Amino acid sequence: MKYQGCLLAVKDIAASKHFYEKVLHQNVVMDIGAHVMFEGFTLQQGYAELVGLTDDSIKKQSHNFQVYFEVDDLNKVYAEMKSIFSLQWVHEIKEYPWGQRDIRVYDPDKHIVEIAEDMTTVFKRFFNQGMSAEEVATRTMFPLEVVKQYALGFGM
Repeated sequence: MKYQGCLLAVKDIAASKHFYEKVLHQNVVMDIGAHVMFEGFTLQQGYAELVGLTDDSIKKQSHNFQVYFEVDDLNKVYAEMKSIFSLQWVHEIKEYPWGQRDIRVYDPDKHIVEIAEDMTTVFKRFFNQGMSAEEVATRTMFPLEVVKQYALGFGM
């Protein structure tokens, strides 16, 4: 068995395709109308009918699932997304105890979309603040050996 990605049930395929393609800069792999495949996930309009469920059984804004993306420059993405006035936010920039920062927004069907800094960016930030590999490992909860490997990659 081979995992192929997740499928998001959507009401308006055009609006959802626009969001993922234009707002989140994802590339369409295949578009056959009611079924649009991106790298790692798919959008499906008419999901309830497709699998034999009633429309009211598809829950909107369930808050028990999210689509996750990572970026190198969260501040740049945040500024770009703040200029989209129709965007609905779950929360703006938030930093977690391990140092990673993220934002969360809703897509057109109220699925939560998380956009977070990749951990390489977090490691770089901590090293640039003068933290030792041991301190970075403690703060990020990553094994010291992993942090040291990243440090070598940064020339530290």
